[in-house]
Amino acid sequence: MGKIDWLAVLGWKEEQLEDIRLAAYSYIRQGKYDIALPLFEALCAFDPESAYDLQTVGALYVQMGEAEKAIKALDKALKIEGDHSATLINLTKALLMLGRKREALKLCEILKKETDPFISNMAKALLLAYS
Repeated sequence: MGKIDWLAVLGWKEEQLEDIRLAAYSYIRQGKYDIALPLFEALCAFDPESAYDLQTVGALYVQMGEAEKAIKALDKALKIEGDHSATLINLTKALLMLGRKREALKLCEILKKETDPFISNMAKALLLAYS
């Protein structure tokens, strides 16, 4: 059985997905991760190749303390987009949550050289906290 094109089945366009994405992002900004998560998971069902939505699912799982689920989503996102620093910093946090310190600190060493100060500063802070 092939993949189901849910957008076609529902008669939706990309606009409807963007509406869901914006609503879900609003819940994230309010700290309502438990509401945002199923919305982003639904977006992943509609478009399993969306690295952004997968990365967001992973980040939400990190925020909710679900490290194993986070790693699964973040790994999928990295397979699609590769070297994405926001995904990698969330992967680092998930690894630390699971006690996989050596792997996490190796990622921090790489990420501390990022040009994005948010990512590099986060990596440096994690290095200071866990070294």
